[in-house]
Amino acid sequence: MTADRGYLTLFGLVLCEVLGLPIPAALALIAAGALAAAGSLSPLLCLAAAMAAMLLGDSLMYALGRTTGWWLLGILCRLSLHPDSCILRSADAFYKRGKMVLVFARFVPGVNTLAAPLAGSMVMPVPQFYLYDMAGAALYAGGYFALGYLLSGFSGAVANAFHAIGHYVGAAMGLGFGGYLAFRLWDWNRARPRGPIVRVRAEDVAGRMGSVAIFDVRSHGYYDKGTTRIEGSVRLDPYTLSGPLPDFPADKQIILYCTCNGEGTSGRVARFLSGRGTQAYVLTGGLRAWKKAGLPIEPVPDHEMVSLPTFS
Repeated sequence: MTADRGYLTLFGLVLCEVLGLPIPAALALIAAGALAAAGSLSPLLCLAAAMAAMLLGDSLMYALGRTTGWWLLGILCRLSLHPDSCILRSADAFYKRGKMVLVFARFVPGVNTLAAPLAGSMVMPVPQFYLYDMAGAALYAGGYFALGYLLSGFSGAVANAFHAIGHYVGAAMGLGFGGYLAFRLWDWNRARPRGPIVRVRAEDVAGRMGSVAIFDVRSHGYYDKGTTRIEGSVRLDPYTLSGPLPDFPADKQIILYCTCNGEGTSGRVARFLSGRGTQAYVLTGGLRAWKKAGLPIEPVPDHEMVSLPTFS
């Protein structure tokens, strides 16, 4: 492998990890350190390539976070069981613990991908973002590179790591993808409505609006500007059910809807309410079915929208 190819490989692997792909950038940095110790690569160029990749990736994620906000954060949180809860926890921790999170975020799986877009979504001033981000990049790149440099004499295999890095990356991505599919299958099976869940069609509900009370139990959807809901529906946050329940009207049928595949959230809430003595019905197809039928919707009121804290 030529030196130029080594720098390019290091740059590409680090950039992929910054963008959220399951790539072992730390392994690449350790291998680069070992090769530099053996005289095959320049330490300064290795560190420059790694720093450039991190700053480029973080700049892109910061800009996307600044312009898309909740949308990008929701995508990055998809591996979480509850995407919006993931966002809220991360945003709260980021805001409370301050900008120093950017310095150490790269060492924490999950947080490393969220830190830069969170900084953008929460309107962190650009100079402050780059100050802390560069410090974190230098600590991460320098630490793992130094580890490989210092340990190069203990293992010849480390010095040859770049020759086999493609195999490691392929295996890591394969295992990651397999694990992701297994997790999604487990989550889908766990979330399937079980027990006597009664479903109702959107057209049937629309024909008797005066005798039903409709509750929006979407696990997310109250964060993007312009989001809509079924006209006349009321928000019931599925993450606050452990507290006091609202006073459900005794003379109306309780209808729940969400946007999950298979009505996962509304099914879970219906089972929970049933255990508390309240019969609830699940809207088949959720909000999508309601819209597809051309039934009335309304914007979510501004006072019910959830906003990220900001640094501005």
